[in-house]
Amino acid sequence: MASAPSASRSPETAASADPIAQPLSQPAADVTVITTRDDFLLELGPALDGQAGVRPVDSLQAALAGLSGARRAQVLAIDARELPDVRAAVDAAHAALARVVVVVFAENPADKQLGSTLKGSKVFAVLPLPIDPRKTHAVLKGAIAEAVANKAAVRVTPAPPPPASLGPLQQSAPQPQQRLASRLPGKSLAVTAAAAAAVLAAGAYWIFMHGSAAPPGAAAPPAAAPPAVAPPAAATPAAERVAPGTAAGAAGADSAIVTGKVDELLEKARLAMHERRFSEPVADNALLYYRSAAAADPASAEARDGLLRVAEVLAGRFDEALNGGRFEEAALTLANFRAAAAGDARVAACEQRLFAAQISRALLEGNFDRATAYLRQAQQSRDVAPEQLGRWRADITRHQEEARVQHLVGLINERIREGKLIDAEDSAKVYLQQLVAVAPSNAATQRATHELNSAYLHKAREAGLAKNSAEAERWLGEARAAGLKPAELAAFQKDLSGARAKATQAESERTLQLARERLRDGRLTDPAQDSAAWYLSQVQTADPANAALSAASRDLAKLLLERARTAVLAGKPGDADLAQAKRWGADPKDLAAVQQLQPPGAANASNLAALAASLKRLRAEPPDYPPSALVQHITGSVTLEYTVDARGETRDIHVVEATPPRVFDQAAISAVKHWRYAPMIVNGSAVEVPVKARMRFELPK
Repeated sequence: MASAPSASRSPETAASADPIAQPLSQPAADVTVITTRDDFLLELGPALDGQAGVRPVDSLQAALAGLSGARRAQVLAIDARELPDVRAAVDAAHAALARVVVVVFAENPADKQLGSTLKGSKVFAVLPLPIDPRKTHAVLKGAIAEAVANKAAVRVTPAPPPPASLGPLQQSAPQPQQRLASRLPGKSLAVTAAAAAAVLAAGAYWIFMHGSAAPPGAAAPPAAAPPAVAPPAAATPAAERVAPGTAAGAAGADSAIVTGKVDELLEKARLAMHERRFSEPVADNALLYYRSAAAADPASAEARDGLLRVAEVLAGRFDEALNGGRFEEAALTLANFRAAAAGDARVAACEQRLFAAQISRALLEGNFDRATAYLRQAQQSRDVAPEQLGRWRADITRHQEEARVQHLVGLINERIREGKLIDAEDSAKVYLQQLVAVAPSNAATQRATHELNSAYLHKAREAGLAKNSAEAERWLGEARAAGLKPAELAAFQKDLSGARAKATQAESERTLQLARERLRDGRLTDPAQDSAAWYLSQVQTADPANAALSAASRDLAKLLLERARTAVLAGKPGDADLAQAKRWGADPKDLAAVQQLQPPGAANASNLAALAASLKRLRAEPPDYPPSALVQHITGSVTLEYTVDARGETRDIHVVEATPPRVFDQAAISAVKHWRYAPMIVNGSAVEVPVKARMRFELPK
């Protein structure tokens, strides 16, 4: 969509505008680039190949401020990714600086859609991203040539008329420039109107975006503001007038009027109104002609009425642009509205609405720097009340705090999911401390504290169910430090007790089921750690009050008596089974009946203790001290019962009593399992001997 250079240029002008002909040390033009992306600038530099200098800015306002006072030819490059409404930005740029050459860069394939959007605008070209170096170089070469030609045209444009009286009859003698204008009325008026309107747009846009401050190079402000439409009664040079509708001190913008006969100006204004050219194009619109007519004839009722009608249109356009979120377009429209009717009370209200919308959008997008920049601009305005500035300032502070809070809450939740509760500097605990320091009373802080305490209690519950009291207490300590309330702690302990009881009951049921299966299989006492006696011993230690334990114990005692009776009748000793049957609650009468079946001289229950005392232990490995008990400095003892068989090996090992429970049990059983005895000989035969022994665990000195 690149436009060709103007055909009206002379060969000399075209030759001097060729950027390649310029020395590399003196670029032919400057390229102002609206972007915040370093990668884009790095790609753009090689494509320029020394044709121009590059000046990056981050907003349209900053670009226009730099372009307005530049000495070299200027090209404006817009990174479309930086602006929400590129068409409005292009129109605003041309409204402020009529001869600026604009090139737009857009991501492929969005560049084609943007090209359609910009159709009818004065954009020079739309180029795709990523940059195509050859294509971009060629297009930028043409854009720079266009900018150089435009700059040269501005330099040769005839100067505006010198100061003259603006009375109704224009009595002063014509100057040479005026005589030239009389010979070429159409061309002279058009050139003058274009230059004047460009100054008007640039000045008005600057005034709106920067409050009452004048643009760079503007004349010093007058002492007081003039009336809204009519200039002072005394004659004032055109270059010194204050534009209707602008704040006092905005010198420069108000010189943007065109000279001519009042009737001609009003006729042009009527035509512009009929064709709905209210404030654009820049050099040919109703606002420009009505203001010029009012300046030439302050008593013209038609000029004043025309300005009011233009103001009504601009007020509607402002509402439409603002409601559509096109803030740059709204800002430019408001500047024109102010120029048309500065005394209208709606101007101040519109300005406040625009600042409010800009600040709200910036806060919604989380761009606090931009919101603060808008606030600084609002502070320079005379129309924004201090109370409103205070509310906006409080809103920005509140949103910044909320953003900080949400960021920390997100980090806390993420670390909880990752299990990083108390690790170093990157943990949920550290981020919660920061959150409490930033917003201690915020509801999000309370929720985050509750979530982290729940994670701590979950860890404590796991440790408690695993009977790791030290680990459970550590996590409870973290929860207390994070603000766990006594009522919450009491509820947790109650829940843990219930969970422990359920876990113990479930484990007991599982163990009893294993014991029943071993009873059916006849595995009453062997193997030592996978027998009915072994599993019932586990239940007896962990859950002695279990209702099903007594029934299972009686079943085991009955089967042991049967096995002992069978052994005795076969001429084998049955004392070990009788001792186990007695332990598991066998009826004394049933025990006596089996004992009577033993032949005379055989070992019986009365002398079992003597036999156990006579056993000679051949190998006795000391037990291993459990590491966890050693670390926690826990001591205790375990009382065991086991049988020494005819070979001197141990079997049917089980715990009778342990202090503390289940701390040293496994270590004691493992040690006894490897003990070996000399076989006990009674009446020439080896017999089994039941043994009861107590093993102490004391810390090494």
